[in-house]
Amino acid sequence: MEKTVFEQSIQINASATIVERCVTELELMYRWLNPALRCEPVGEWSTKIGSRSRFILKIPVIEPTLKSIVVEREPGLVVWEFEGFFKGRDRWECQPNPQGTKLINCFQFQIPNAIVSWGFNQFAANWTKNDMKAQLKRLKRVAEEVYQVECSR
Repeated sequence: MEKTVFEQSIQINASATIVERCVTELELMYRWLNPALRCEPVGEWSTKIGSRSRFILKIPVIEPTLKSIVVEREPGLVVWEFEGFFKGRDRWECQPNPQGTKLINCFQFQIPNAIVSWGFNQFAANWTKNDMKAQLKRLKRVAEEVYQVECSR
């Protein structure tokens, strides 16, 4: 089974702490996450190792779901491992730099079902890559807004 890797990055004019909050705090995440994707905690929301959540694609009737668990967590890094119609990892890393923070998102996965894999490659792969870019732009906007608010206090 072939592993697919989509990696995107963006420069954000905000501290790594604020960027990390945008990745890990549910209320901030809702502001940049694709509206077609719903994230639900399983139990209390957390990004500690072992914390669980569900990411649900809002597709009428079927609502495909990825069950995820945090498998790596350090300051500036969170990695969700997931299983469902995809199997893989979604890695978010904040790298502080003089301009603020470089945020790197690496989505690596396999699709166990050959028919689903074919359909994804034919119809959704490019959409997914473009959505990741758009998502990072939305996250950048949210992080920079939070940064401006906190700097003005």
